[in-house]
This record gives sequence, structure tokens and C-alpha cells, in this order.
Amino acid sequence: MKIYPIHALNINPKEFISIQEKLAEQLDVSQPLHLHDIQTVAGVDVAYTNSNGIEMGFCYIAVFDLATMEIIDHAESKGHITVPYIPGFLAFRELPLILKAAGNLKNAPDLFLFDGNGILHPRRMGIATQASFFLGTPTIGIAKTFFKVGDSELTELGWKKGNFTDIIEHGEIIGRVLRTSDGVKPVYISPGNQIDMDSSTKIALTLSGSESRLPIPVRQRILRQGSCGKMD
Repeated sequence: MKIYPIHALNINPKEFISIQEKLAEQLDVSQPLHLHDIQTVAGVDVAYTNSNGIEMGFCYIAVFDLATMEIIDHAESKGHITVPYIPGFLAFRELPLILKAAGNLKNAPDLFLFDGNGILHPRRMGIATQASFFLGTPTIGIAKTFFKVGDSELTELGWKKGNFTDIIEHGEIIGRVLRTSDGVKPVYISPGNQIDMDSSTKIALTLSGSESRLPIPVRQRILRQGSCGKMD
């Protein structure tokens, strides 16, 4: 698939904020996206190992046929991690691996799901959002842990599948706490780009089964040890 060179990847950390702020001006989370308009969905995850002080990253992307939920394409990449984990700037750490893997996919999926956040981010630029500009494709962020943004707070959530509560900052809905299965821990949903909040919620819920709180596409792991605790 085609990758769009939106900005350089080897960047001075002093430029991180200004890049995210400029991209945020182009953000669109108003577009509904319906399941009947989607044929393929990709799940993206990055995992890490550290050996003798050398940190390596491994990205795996699995593309699913939505009708059969079978994997029809996949790609992977690995490389040294040169950017330390800094809350709010996960994209600069993981994008080199993600874009390398995505560039090896045969065709662009209709939607990407990320293990991380979309607009649930201080500058509305979580990994799912920032990656969307390079991929040119709608994206959704699905995080396992809550990334507190500003004065946003969590409210009590029901225990039934489909229960959700909004995450609000300054009157803006920037995410949702979603129960994807009865009695399990929730996930934290936020649109990445080119898709709205309601569509993101419905798609994440539809793609989740009873065996895990995570939607099927983002359960794929290249390392069974699991990935690091990502917040954005």
C-alpha cells in the first residue's frame, strides 16, 4: 500500500509538539463509517524486547476479511528503537516500524485499528491519529489503559456488553470507556481520523467477542510476551 510522507521520522524532540499541533488542524472525526462500507480491517501492534541494553521493536499488522474474519494479508517489521517512551509522543517512537510494515501490505485496508489512542490525547494526536495521515485511511484507537487528558475524569460504567461512558474535556467528547463483553475490564475507544466517535464505538463493539475484551484484529501479537504499557 502507499505511504504518504507527511513529515520526517528522524526528528528533534523539540519539534514534536509543533508537528502534532499542525496535524491536528487537519483532523476530521465527524465522518460516519458503517460496517457495510468496510470489507477489510487491519489490526496494528508493536511489541518490544530489551537485550543487553539494546531495545528492539517488532510491528505486526494483520488484515482481516470482515465477512469471514480470516486473515487475508499480513506484514511485519523490526528494528532498533531510538526514541524513548515519552507520554504523548508514542507516534514518533513507533511510526518507523508501523509504516515499514504497512508499506509491505498488498492493498490498503479500509480501516486500521491500533493498540493505543486516537484523539484521546492532549493535542488530539495519539498513535492512531498521527499514523492516519501517513496511511490515508480511517483509523480507530483502542487502548487497554486510561490516558488521562487534562481534567477529564471517568464515571461509573455498567457491567453489560455495550455499556459505555464518555470521556469529556472542556465539553468535548474525546473518548469512550466501552465494555466489550459482560463483566470484563473496559477498553478506551477514540476515533483516530476520518471516522466519528459513534462509528468507532459500534465497530469496536461488533468486532469484539466473548473470549477477550479487545476486538479481534488488535489481539494479534508478533510476540507472545506481549507489548509494553502504551498510553497513547
